[in-house]
Amino acid sequence: MHDIDIEMVEMTLDVVKYAINRITKTNPELGKPKTEAELRALVGETVTNSGIGGEKAFELFRDVLVKATVPIDHPRHLAFVPAAPTRAAILFDLVTSASSIHGAYWMEGAGGIFCENEAMQWLVSLTGMPKPAFGVFTSGGTAANLSALVAAREKWRKDPKNKNIKGLMITSIGAHSSIKAMAKVIDVDVLLVETEDAMSGAGLQSVINGLDASEIARVFVVVATGGTTNAGIIDDLSGVAEVCEQARLWFHVDAAYGGGALAAKSVRHLFNGIERADSVTIDPHKWLFSPYDCGAVLYKNPEEAKEAHSQEGSYLEIFKDEGAHGFNPSDYQIQLTRRLRGLPLWYSLATHGTEKYAWAVEEGIKLANTAGKLIAAHPLLELVREPSLSCVLYRRKGWEPDDYRNWTYKNHEAGFALVTPTKWKTADGYETVSRFCFINPDTTETDIRDILNSME
Repeated sequence: MHDIDIEMVEMTLDVVKYAINRITKTNPELGKPKTEAELRALVGETVTNSGIGGEKAFELFRDVLVKATVPIDHPRHLAFVPAAPTRAAILFDLVTSASSIHGAYWMEGAGGIFCENEAMQWLVSLTGMPKPAFGVFTSGGTAANLSALVAAREKWRKDPKNKNIKGLMITSIGAHSSIKAMAKVIDVDVLLVETEDAMSGAGLQSVINGLDASEIARVFVVVATGGTTNAGIIDDLSGVAEVCEQARLWFHVDAAYGGGALAAKSVRHLFNGIERADSVTIDPHKWLFSPYDCGAVLYKNPEEAKEAHSQEGSYLEIFKDEGAHGFNPSDYQIQLTRRLRGLPLWYSLATHGTEKYAWAVEEGIKLANTAGKLIAAHPLLELVREPSLSCVLYRRKGWEPDDYRNWTYKNHEAGFALVTPTKWKTADGYETVSRFCFINPDTTETDIRDILNSME
């Protein structure tokens, strides 16, 4: 398997040719899923005792399997939180894998970790967090949020009176699903502030005031959101910070999606207060144009995270030696073994410069505002709320939930666009509406018009 032979050379040429062809496409085919039975009938058994050969396996992937996927960088993929990695970042993802660097400890990965840290320093500067604030790249927002929550819980547990007590976390109903999921992982309770709009400091204080003394004693962290996934809403970060500082609670900001907007001068003021956070999550694979999977967690005091996450073992002692001194990423988050996820971001930043990143993020904001104007002018459509960051929620007058779903499937089946519905909390419950999320600067006003007109 590890021999260098003509088959390996041919396989390399096929892969590189495919990669070059793919990254030069600005409008790739919008694939659609097939059932497992359909795919099995098309490709047969691929993992066999003697193998099917690299050429055949690659042919099946290129001609069948990849066409059953949706390219996240398609300019009319406006569902969920899409992504649009730069060509430079994609190319360096290949280099990252080919270089086989273990990115857990400085002793093994010093050069690569140095590059990651250059990119991390830029992320920290965007937040305005004071020294010694720093962070580490993770597999995504879920791992970053989990790492931050573990650090918060362990700091809280240093107080002997909190031993054997189940912690309580406060966040809003608009928080990302990973926050509530990770609360289960670390076995803490969750108290939700009942607003899908911005969580305010006053609203948070009111919830805390409604708790009894035993419940207040269990609260160890408040999680605010710097750009909700559903609507791009930014909580009152300054107000929440004030409450957390007075109550001596860990203040975490989940800016996995919205954190990219810190690079945009037009909206940077909306994040005022993020610099007061104890920890912040940002996903470069969302709005900072990195390939999957690349998240990041930043800490105001990295030593608190190190105390929570640093692993011990006889086989790890060498990494602590005098001759191995340097930044060890595995000391600051939940994963020991890790690839250098931040390398593609570093290379892209080094290639293009931060000003182009700011421009690209501003384009997503402009596209959302353009869509808002087109919706407001359309006789059959109306905005649910004003666009926020790069998210737009809107409704088609007279449509029921099935109408939105059928429209989504029809456009996807035709290979035209992927725009999916979501739900928005109203006084009467939850309403099904449509949603845009703009990331890719290659999306055009014509794309938006054509998608809206398909609802007629």
